[in-house]
Amino acid sequence: MGKISNGQKIGILTAGGDCPGLNAAIRGVGKTAIVKYDMRVIGISDGYTGLINKEYRELTEKDLSGILTMGGTILGTSREKPFKSDGKNKNDLRKPALIKEHYEQMGLDCLVCIGGNGTLKTAHLLSQEGLNIIGIPKTIDNDVFGTDQSFGFDSAVNIATEAIDRLHSTANSHKRIMIIEVMGHNAGWIALYSGIAGGGDVILIPELKYNEEKIAEYLMNRLRDNKPYSIIVVAEGIKIPVKEESAAHYLSRRISELTGLETRETVLGYVQRGGSPSPMDRVLATRYGSAAADLIAKREYGRMVALRENDITSVPLAEVAGKINLVNPENGMVVKAKNMGTSFGE
Repeated sequence: MGKISNGQKIGILTAGGDCPGLNAAIRGVGKTAIVKYDMRVIGISDGYTGLINKEYRELTEKDLSGILTMGGTILGTSREKPFKSDGKNKNDLRKPALIKEHYEQMGLDCLVCIGGNGTLKTAHLLSQEGLNIIGIPKTIDNDVFGTDQSFGFDSAVNIATEAIDRLHSTANSHKRIMIIEVMGHNAGWIALYSGIAGGGDVILIPELKYNEEKIAEYLMNRLRDNKPYSIIVVAEGIKIPVKEESAAHYLSRRISELTGLETRETVLGYVQRGGSPSPMDRVLATRYGSAAADLIAKREYGRMVALRENDITSVPLAEVAGKINLVNPENGMVVKAKNMGTSFGE
């Protein structure tokens, strides 16, 4: 099939935290745009900072070869929020206008914004300013509203699950309580999925209130049932009374105090965001990217590509901006885990 020449020129940026699958998404957008639609593709450096500073380069099909399996992003990223200002710096107030000015100077017909909640909120605000925008949801936290799954999540769950698997042998050998803290901000998706996949005995997520005494009682009951070790998977965003401590460190100290059992904690941290994306994330990011190019070709702007019941569709950015996808306490996975004896600290 030959190219469909429509003469559009599009920009792509990646913003927010890095995430496995970003390069796969860039490739999905770019290759579909170039190969199928004969578009020109502009890669913008370091998220919205690149638009403010007018830093960019044209991407050819060759530039997009060999990046599918790579972690990080070839475009770079930043956490620049151009609409956020404390009102003291006059340059801050100029940022949205600069972005609009540079968008027009670059001759862009559309801007593809790949990122999480903050990125997509900014994308919606730019859309309201009159720019043609398409959003692609990425985050390991899986908390972007409007889609069943964001790319990066599956890779993070794989990494967290492998870490839990490794802790089982140490916990068993030393008869310890092992606590592993995973990322997710205020959403418990990584803890829930990796906790179930890794056989966690206790899973603590921000969406469910927990009781320290009940956790201690649960662990002591396991000890009496000749189960001398336990694995606790905790989301970083659970509420703890001591701000200076990590969730894992606080719980380790409290469980040791309440049970007298030897307890150790591991904070998994940034390793969950790095490295090569999982096969599922490569596929999902590619599907998202290609669908974004299709939307641009049809001139259906102001939308975010989304996964709904395994079909790729799109939703208005207005429905996504400012909302967070949290774990419903009645989620089927939570219910099934409880039915198997997993404690959620309740």
